[in-house]
This record gives sequence, C-alpha cells and structure tokens, in this order.
Amino acid sequence: MSANYYGLTGDPFNKHFTTSRNYFHSNDFKEVTARLNHLKDIRGIGVFTASPGMGKSLALKCFADSLNPNLYNSCYICLSTVTIGEFYKQLCEKLGITDAFGKSGRFNAIKEQIYYMFKEKKQTFILTIDEAQYLSTSILTDLKMLMNFNYDTLNCFVLVLSGEPHLTATLNKPIHIALKQRITVHYEYTGLLDNEVKEYVLHKIASAQGAESIIDPAAIAALHSYSQGNARIIDNLMSDALIIGEQQRKKVIDSDVIMAAAENRVI
Repeated sequence: MSANYYGLTGDPFNKHFTTSRNYFHSNDFKEVTARLNHLKDIRGIGVFTASPGMGKSLALKCFADSLNPNLYNSCYICLSTVTIGEFYKQLCEKLGITDAFGKSGRFNAIKEQIYYMFKEKKQTFILTIDEAQYLSTSILTDLKMLMNFNYDTLNCFVLVLSGEPHLTATLNKPIHIALKQRITVHYEYTGLLDNEVKEYVLHKIASAQGAESIIDPAAIAALHSYSQGNARIIDNLMSDALIIGEQQRKKVIDSDVIMAAAENRVI
C-alpha cells in the first residue's frame, strides 16, 4: 500500500523486486563484471570480498546469467560450515557424478569430469563459492589440488571465491601461500561512491515507474550519511521510509522520514 501511495508499482527496495535486468550498475558492479569476464577467458582463481550488503552475490548471479551455456558450465555453491566430505558430495551432485564414493574417489571423479568437459565438450567449468570465508583449511588446500592438471601446466576451470573481507586474511596465512600465488584477480568492494547514492536511489524508484519528485535532496543526503555507501542499508531505510511517509501523509520523503526510518534500524 505504501508503494501505491507514492505511485510505485511495488517496493523497488525489496530484494525480491531486483533482477539482473533492473540491477543498478555501480562502479563495484562494473569492476567485478570486467574481472569475471577476464577470468572466464584465462581460467584461474578470482577472489572477491565485500562487507555484507554490498551486492556481491547479486553481481555473481548477473554474471552467471550472462554466460553462454554452450561454452560455460556454471556451478554456484553457497557455503556455511561444511566438512570436506560434504563439500565433495555437493560438488559431485552439481557435476552429475553419482558413482563415486569416499574423498579419494570423488576427488578423482571431479577432476576427470572437469577435464572431460574442457577437452571433449569444449566447455569451461566455472565454480563459484559464495560465503567462502567459512571454508576450512582442508577444503582450501584441496581446491588448489583440484586445479592441478597436467603437472600444473593447464587451467581447465575457473574458481571464484566470494566472501567477507576476512577471507583475505585467511588466504594470507602461510599454509595457503601456494593457493594465494595462483590467484589471478582480487577485488574488494568499496561500496556506492558519493555520486552513486543519488543515482542508485533514483534508479530504484524509476524501476518501479516512480517519479524522482517523491524524495527530496536532503533525504538522499541523509541516506548517504546513514548508509556509508552500503546498498542493503539504503534499501532497508527506504523500505521503512515508504511506510513511514505514508503513515505521516507526506507526499515527499524528506530527511525527517529518513531519520525516523533510521531509528527503527540498527545502522
């Protein structure tokens, strides 16, 4: 009802409203996409880190949606804390491997399947692991071993590790030096730039067929101050602001409405 009050077709700040078609192409999004496209061509390891709410998972989805399925086989795994056995089981399921058992058997079957896809089907496997900050030492070690083809002279697939900033600290540990040396690209999100906060908010409003006039410049400045460029915080504040603005019968969302929305949230 609050969206209708402001002439919107829906709440554009709700995550379910956002798709790869109407996603805001921020500087972070463009930088990550460029690096992912480079990575898919050269095949190797990419690491992407960001604080929660920066949009890294959606950027990965947009990239996966853009791939030609005839040339690339994309596999997305979102990990919490799993054992190495559970990890291999998940990966076998994604690759359609049903006749391999035990760590050693699954490891060999995975390598054979990836090599078959690359050599015979001319298809590059892209393994994306989200929330990779939770990966155990044993899984990270085996990921390096999985990429070892023909005495480490051939890259057969792409490995994308995405997670929170302390993933970098994990990879910097001496035990992971061999894996770190194989990382081809590493990008850390900066968040929405100063000029992008306004563009982001107005883009979202326009995606729901709304008018720019429903929010004033002071409200956008307040959003910038509260969010520090974090898109999820902006979305949460604006969703609340739409409701509060309607309750207060305000035709324009101002800084007072944003302040009231911030009081409902732990920023």
